[in-house]
Amino acid sequence: MKSNAPDEARTRRSSGSEIARPAAARPTPESPEPLRWWHIGQLADLEQTLFPGDSPWTAEMFWAELAAGNFYLAAVNHDGQVIGYAGMAIRQDEAEVQTIGVRPADQGRGLGRNLLLALLSEAASRRVLLDVRTDNKPAIKLYESVGFVVIGIRHRYYQPSGADAYTMERTCDI
Repeated sequence: MKSNAPDEARTRRSSGSEIARPAAARPTPESPEPLRWWHIGQLADLEQTLFPGDSPWTAEMFWAELAAGNFYLAAVNHDGQVIGYAGMAIRQDEAEVQTIGVRPADQGRGLGRNLLLALLSEAASRRVLLDVRTDNKPAIKLYESVGFVVIGIRHRYYQPSGADAYTMERTCDI
């Protein structure tokens, strides 16, 4: 793999192939870092794993989010693998959580909560909205635990599965 990016170093995988990695010290998974272009391929792969029946986001969609200046984070393990991510669009007086995902093997360790809290910190005192599948009980419980409340339902919101979504809102800052 060749790259001219100045902020990368090379790391050799056990298979002998090289991967590009930022030269700066890698944060722990508990301290998400800003999403960078080198994370996007892994995010798109993780989306396929996490949301196979609900139009998972493509690499192009993540590129568009970065180009639009939206706030995105990646949690990366010590091997350089993206194990979680979160993104939010921020407007003047409100923000919308657009996505949160954690690799199945890393769920249940508080990583999703850390990503969500980082988003809420960035949102500051803005009203924050999100949509969540009505059958995603762990996510709903997480959102409620930080002050989100259900304000509506969107029938057949997720496609092609046709699953319903709750719209949730949080009006206070953390």
